[in-house]
Amino acid sequence: MQHTLSVPTGHAYPTSTRPDASTIADAGRKQPLLDAGDLATLAAPGTTHLPVARHHFEPTALARLSKEDRRLFEEFGQGPIVDLSHLRIHDAFEQHAAAAPDNVAARHLGAEITYGELDRRANQLAALLVARGVRAGDNVALFLERSIPMLVGILATLKAGAAYVPQHVGVAPEAQLRHVIDAADTDVILTLSHLRDQVPVPDGCTCLAIDEILTDVPADEMAQPLADVPRVDGGAGPDDRCFVLFTSGTTGNPNGVQVTHRNVCNILLTEPGDLGMRPGRTVSQLLSIAFDMAAWETLGALSHGATLIIRGRDLAAAARQANVIIATPSILATIDPAECPDVEVVAVAGEPCPRPLADRWAKVCRFHNSCGPTETTIVNTAQHYEPDTLRLTIGSPTPNNTVYVLDEHLRPCAIGEVGEMWAGGDGVTAGYLHNDELNADRYRPDPFLGGGRRMFRTRDLGRWTPDGELEHLGRTDDQVKVRGFRVELDSVSNALESTPGCSKAVTLKLDDRDLVAFVSPATVDVDAARAAVAAALPYYCVPAVVLAVDSLPITSRGKTDKRALLDLAHRHLAAEAVNELEVAS
Repeated sequence: MQHTLSVPTGHAYPTSTRPDASTIADAGRKQPLLDAGDLATLAAPGTTHLPVARHHFEPTALARLSKEDRRLFEEFGQGPIVDLSHLRIHDAFEQHAAAAPDNVAARHLGAEITYGELDRRANQLAALLVARGVRAGDNVALFLERSIPMLVGILATLKAGAAYVPQHVGVAPEAQLRHVIDAADTDVILTLSHLRDQVPVPDGCTCLAIDEILTDVPADEMAQPLADVPRVDGGAGPDDRCFVLFTSGTTGNPNGVQVTHRNVCNILLTEPGDLGMRPGRTVSQLLSIAFDMAAWETLGALSHGATLIIRGRDLAAAARQANVIIATPSILATIDPAECPDVEVVAVAGEPCPRPLADRWAKVCRFHNSCGPTETTIVNTAQHYEPDTLRLTIGSPTPNNTVYVLDEHLRPCAIGEVGEMWAGGDGVTAGYLHNDELNADRYRPDPFLGGGRRMFRTRDLGRWTPDGELEHLGRTDDQVKVRGFRVELDSVSNALESTPGCSKAVTLKLDDRDLVAFVSPATVDVDAARAAVAAALPYYCVPAVVLAVDSLPITSRGKTDKRALLDLAHRHLAAEAVNELEVAS
């Protein structure tokens, strides 16, 4: 029998929340509405959410809407309410490791590891972390790179009851690593032996190389039957942190977003977030480990018994082996669907998806266009897009999540009106680490669900379509003023992408009078692109300069690098100015 190493923490994981087979079989089936008392009970931390038909929003919060808009605001604004098979994501992994220990969990550059072996190694490392004093509620830094030991570190940290804090060594500068260590109050850093010299280790911190630890495990311990390796349970509960992700920090020091186990299970263990992942399916791991969508790849695959294909330098090689691909549109645009004969499902998020890219992939597989900031747990809306679909949208709320389109006074907008999207439900994370001021601004009491729930301010603009899907209309901070007029940059980019041959466009503010735009590939007719904007939008929206480039630069997180594009624009204009002076002289 398998032994369990339990750690006294005061966080008792409720065994009643571990569902039996009949509970799992019933998940997702709609049940009769429960009364308000039942809902209040089910909202309590640590309780299993039984399936109910849908929430009833607080009537006072909808008072300014017409009767029909009240009905649609409530109908469109929430995903289905479903039960979860697990409330801690590593429990889902352990279930597959116990059921099929010989199945391959991951492959990387010719090496592979089975579910049983990955579970064994994670338990061994978790026991060491516990011996080092790691407890539920702690944060453990994972400063490494894509690898099989990365997976051991993630699972060991979760088994020990702690949250992992990932950073990609070699990509993140040393100053950022130091900031993350300090902000996350971490005492233990997990890395790889060849990266140790690149990891800053403050006084009082312990740095452990996962690969060295696994190599040093005694042979007799490695020879133990899997059932005899003690299972470590650090006692973390559903509402404890699973991981802490630091935002990109483009406007200052990055902020740590606290993502709970319930948050993660809610998107990964329900449709469509599970993306059809299951035993026998392969899932590519393409994205930076510091990016929230990497958790969709890694924890998504391992919680469903699939095989993770971890990329090396050749990103496309991993994609070619995958049945399921998760990527940003910028990353996906570098992959040829014709070279991915086994692909069945593709999901994109992180930035607006150009329709030509969606059309290209939707012809060969099931394609999901998704949206959601890190603070709402990876994504909180999704559209199953097909080539003959009327419009490319970000879809509707995912299970147990809500979306509200509100005006500047936080009042609900009528259906079809543009407003700012606020997110509610089980995907709303636990807030930023040690930043009360920012938490107060971005996380507000949810007046629609009530009951102490919170909603998150996404700063995304949107509106409901007549059939209940959300159109993403850029960000509030993408609204710029040019010549005194407000311009939505994404609207300009959408017009540019209607140009024949244009696969992607990006528009930026150059100065108070002009916009600059970039189209890809370099063969796009820039005059035709400017004409496309002029035909669709007012004159002040037409970019002063349109530059055609072979490809758009990408950040380490797989998004378009707007800073690099602005630098390119300034260099281009400076060169033009020099040329004009030379001609004049």
